[in-house]
Order: sequence, then structure tokens, then C-alpha cells
Amino acid sequence: MNSITVADVQVSIVEYDEKRVITFAMTDALHMRPEGTAKRNFTENRPRFVEGEDFYLIDFSKKDEFRRFGIEVPPRGLIVLTESGYLMLVKSLTDDRAWQVQRQLVKGYFRAKEQQTAFRVPETLPDALRLAADLAEAKARVEAEKEILQSKVEEQAPKVEALERISAADGDLPLQVAAKALQQPPNKFCNTLRQKKWIYKRPGGKRNIAYQDKIVAGYLNVKTATIIDAEGNEFLKEQVMVTPRGLAKLSELISSGAMA
Repeated sequence: MNSITVADVQVSIVEYDEKRVITFAMTDALHMRPEGTAKRNFTENRPRFVEGEDFYLIDFSKKDEFRRFGIEVPPRGLIVLTESGYLMLVKSLTDDRAWQVQRQLVKGYFRAKEQQTAFRVPETLPDALRLAADLAEAKARVEAEKEILQSKVEEQAPKVEALERISAADGDLPLQVAAKALQQPPNKFCNTLRQKKWIYKRPGGKRNIAYQDKIVAGYLNVKTATIIDAEGNEFLKEQVMVTPRGLAKLSELISSGAMA
């Protein structure tokens, strides 16, 4: 029967369903609590524990299996705790010994098996070949996942760059200001917007007009301002404005090359 020493207390190594587990009696002994303390605390908080994850109820029929650990399974069955169940049960214990026991038990008991079985040197040629095949398959899987991740990064790059470009923008921007924010020559920017049917000019006209679908999409807006000329005459002037949403869309299109 294998055992380890935790905080000067020798405890048997108990395994069930390929996991290391601990009994209520072991818990009381390690934390130097009166017999029955762990069981009482578990019973009081029973709804919070998940069977098969935090604890197992060992049937009486498995008594011989646990007898080799020096543990007797009563006819009503025996409850054993997994690592998560143990930590849930003792989280209310804050004395110095509790901290010491929890650290040593987690590292030296519950997780020690994982470290021991993490890698086993093959003893035969078939085992070595199987290990080589498994490693090759794992490497191929990692490379495939890496390529998928890289493609996702590249796919998101235009959107990330778009967010960076508009981070300093505040509210709707005139076309000239939007061009500057997007690091585009103003004349080329406006010409491109006309080619891509964002804005247009009426024949003989000088004023840019926004396409209705771009207004509906929330990419462009039209601002009306009252202008007073040198003679004191007032007249209305409409100006196409690029919204923050439109700026983000344009930045994404520019980054992907769709505005070239």
C-alpha cells in the first residue's frame, strides 16, 4: 500500500476512476479536526457538490477494491472527495495548518499522478513506433490549429486597423477631415468615393451628394449649415459627413484593398 506524508501526517494513496481521492477521515486527520467534522460540513453543503466531479459514492460491492487501501466500505456506501470536492470542503479553513495542508495535498497528492504519468518511456519497438506516430499526429494538429489561428488573425487585421484609425475620431467628419483620419489624399479619397458610389455630383454641379443607401446604412450623413456671404445674404449649404460607422467601414475597405 503506497502512502505519502503531508504536513507530518502519513496518508494512504487512494485512487478511484483513475483519480486520486480522499476520505472524510483522511481530511479530519490531516487538518487535525475532530472525527466527523468533514462529513458534517459536507452534509450541510451537500447540494453544492456534484457527484462524479466533486465526489464519488462508492458502492459496497467495491469493498475489496478499497480494502487494499486500508479503507472499509460500509454497507451504505462510502463518499470520497476529488481535488475539487476537497478544496470546496476546506475553503472555510484559514488557519496556518490549513494553508500548509492544502498546498502539499494538491501538489504532492492530487496532481502528483498527473506529473508521474505525463510521459512514459516506451519499452518495446511497437510502443516506440506508436509514440512516434502519436507525436507526429499531435504536431500536425498543432500546425493545423496554428494555420487556422493565423488566418483568423489576418482576417481580423483590417477590422483592428480600422478601430485604430478611428480611435481618435469624434463624431461625424467632413470628407476632407475623414480623408486625413484615414491617411488618404483628399482629392483621391473623394474620387474613390465617387467611383465606389458613396457620393456623386450632379452634372455641372460642384457639391458632393451622398447616395441614399449609404445614408440609410449609417455610413454617411448630411449636415445643413446657414452661410452668410460677404453681402450679408443667408443661404443653406449641405455638406456630406462621414459617420464613425462609415469611417470604420472605409478603413476596413482601405486595409483590405477594396478601395484601391
